[in-house]
Amino acid sequence: MPIPENFPEGLEPTGKILNSDGNFHFMWGPGRADAESATNEEVQEAYKSRGEEYVPLGVSGTMVAVDWDSCVADGACIEACPVQVFQWYRTEKDIPAADVVGQTFDGSGEAVKEERTDYTDKADPIREHDCIYCMACVSVCPPEAIKVDQSNMEAHDKAAGTYVKLTAGANPHAHD
Repeated sequence: MPIPENFPEGLEPTGKILNSDGNFHFMWGPGRADAESATNEEVQEAYKSRGEEYVPLGVSGTMVAVDWDSCVADGACIEACPVQVFQWYRTEKDIPAADVVGQTFDGSGEAVKEERTDYTDKADPIREHDCIYCMACVSVCPPEAIKVDQSNMEAHDKAAGTYVKLTAGANPHAHD
């Protein structure tokens, strides 16, 4: 099932995934127990081999949103992205996906499709702020787990407490 067209409506930030460059993106929840990774045999077998419990995770990112519950670690998005927005998160920190909130990554994880750790790995938009909105990742994702929408910046800013509503005629670049 594709990421909901109305994302992030109905979801709340469950925390931040931090980038050592000072940027961050939100994880949005709650997760969905009925999405593709819950029923994908390769994904479920990978969790079992690791001795990890599969849990609904939610959506990583806002303007570049990856539904980690639908993501089956295909990697087409990683391969298609011309500006390397994504990385396999486990190739930088091999921790359960449920533990990434609050973690700081430096973006040194693998950005090559075939280099995922295993099928528990997820494509994380660690460099969401570098996205050029070309939509290449959206067009190649088999489970349609990605939504790229620059207008979601407002939702990101509201969640971060940095949203400023401009009034008609206001010039955000004017100086006192």
